[in-house]
Amino acid sequence: MRNCHSWTVREEDGVKREIRVTKQASRWRFQSKRADATIWTYYTKPLAQDLSSFIEVLERKYQRRRAAHHDILLAQQMLAEVKAS
Repeated sequence: MRNCHSWTVREEDGVKREIRVTKQASRWRFQSKRADATIWTYYTKPLAQDLSSFIEVLERKYQRRRAAHHDILLAQQMLAEVKAS
């Protein structure tokens, strides 16, 4: 089974943006799509804002035993790498 998480945020201009994250080979793969767009955008380096939101999503799922602690650590490591560069 794929490890997949998704959530929606509202951009500053009022348009909704859906973010999906899947785990592949011990790395998280981010993709997003605005409501007014037709194609998905795939990120090699995700936005720090999306990573922070993703960590919050994982922490809530971890409390309900729907996510592993190791997954949270991987996401925090990715956030540290993005902030460092």
